[in-house]
Amino acid sequence: MYVVLGIVAAILFVIVLIYNGLIGKKNQVKNVFGTIDVLLKKRYDLIPQLVAAVKGYMRHERSLLQEITEARARAVSGRLSDDEQVLLDNTVSKQLGGIMLAVENYPDLKADKSFMHLQRTMTEVEEQISAARRAYNAAVEAFNNAVEMFPTNIIASMMGYKARNFFEISEDQRENVDAGDLLED
Repeated sequence: MYVVLGIVAAILFVIVLIYNGLIGKKNQVKNVFGTIDVLLKKRYDLIPQLVAAVKGYMRHERSLLQEITEARARAVSGRLSDDEQVLLDNTVSKQLGGIMLAVENYPDLKADKSFMHLQRTMTEVEEQISAARRAYNAAVEAFNNAVEMFPTNIIASMMGYKARNFFEISEDQRENVDAGDLLED
């Protein structure tokens, strides 16, 4: 009788450990995604300043400035799922890279103190976002391993947990950006 109770208690203990571990991993993913969300908000707050600073110089890049402004508006709307936010973040990253490359053709803009400060701030935010993405991907990897590996996958499926997507760049972002293409009419 005591042996059976001991086995049942051990099984319940293991189930509780697995359950708590899954909850901890899920919350870690949410926590790190929250950090990314805060950093993206900071980035989106900087975008109007960047666009305003660049607008007067970059006559040829009006469409690029408009696209980044529209992407920012979608991002701050608060109506995006995590996956949609990842895709939009990838788009904005590409567009910001295009602006920074196009700036190379405007020596007066590159020498402007407020633009230089804004560029440094944007670079810092981008580095923080990059670090947060790495932390997010590490948390997602731990969560996905728990969701997919035995025996935690049994409890995870009962809880309705599914593997999460990593922050990844799109294929077109893996290619080098040609600044010449950005300046063509």
